[in-house]
Amino acid sequence: MFFKKIWKKITNKKEYQYLKSIESNKKSNEEFKVKFEPYINNIQKKIKSQKELSILHSGHSGDIINALPVIKELSKTHLCNLYININKPLNRIYYNHPGKDVFINEKIFKMLLPLLKNQNFINKIDRHKSEKIDINFDIFRELPINISFDNLRYSFQIAGIQPDIDTPYLEVDSHEKIKNKIIVQRTFRYRNQFINYKFLNNYKEIYFVGTLNEYKDLKKDVKNLIYYDCKDFLEMAQIIKSSKFFIGNSSVGFPIAEALKTPRLLESCPYFPAALPHGKNAYDFYYQAHFEKFFKILNER
Repeated sequence: MFFKKIWKKITNKKEYQYLKSIESNKKSNEEFKVKFEPYINNIQKKIKSQKELSILHSGHSGDIINALPVIKELSKTHLCNLYININKPLNRIYYNHPGKDVFINEKIFKMLLPLLKNQNFINKIDRHKSEKIDINFDIFRELPINISFDNLRYSFQIAGIQPDIDTPYLEVDSHEKIKNKIIVQRTFRYRNQFINYKFLNNYKEIYFVGTLNEYKDLKKDVKNLIYYDCKDFLEMAQIIKSSKFFIGNSSVGFPIAEALKTPRLLESCPYFPAALPHGKNAYDFYYQAHFEKFFKILNER
């Protein structure tokens, strides 16, 4: 095969690419059969035979929110215990990541915990120590597949569960003070280079709920932006639920808005378009004209 590939590379580049793809698929299939298929099949057996399930997730925070529809569906027939793996090293370099070089550090865990504890369909939530795990959602990062698909469905493909994602799957009360405002969160990751937020200077009472560094960066373009320092992600969710609508890129804020089914705009990332909106009053955009068009639709509701 090696010499055949070399010969085809010289004489027939199309056939060379075809042979190369066959070889790559064969390697992926062999890796999946040995390393992952037995584990995924075993998850189905555990769901069928056990009444209590221990579930592991190491983050990001938004990915944990995205796993909640599956956990909520499983909770209809099982006691579901969720364990968070703290300080798992990132598998790539991110600029200005809140966890620095890990998916979830202790500070982020403490921000996330009140929101997760507010979900009555989760039986127990804790840091992972040495507990035996039945469903490890972390393996989606290791599978020999391209994960540039709907990130809300990552957990679907591990658990073999396909819940309704057009209706809310996160439970929070409304915020006591901040109501009916336009809420923004824009991280340094997964940005769209084709758009900007400058037109928001024409509107009042726009609140930013991300980190202070993220706020200062967007404030350069949106001079009237108001910063609100959420004490935790539960309060962020309450503000998003009480908002007129939410705007953000792929981070913890958009999965929260998606889970609550708050009217929302998603700044889609051209190089990793994994986040998608589902249901009513939800739009994603790649280009400035569409951003401003959908903003106007939600603002005039």
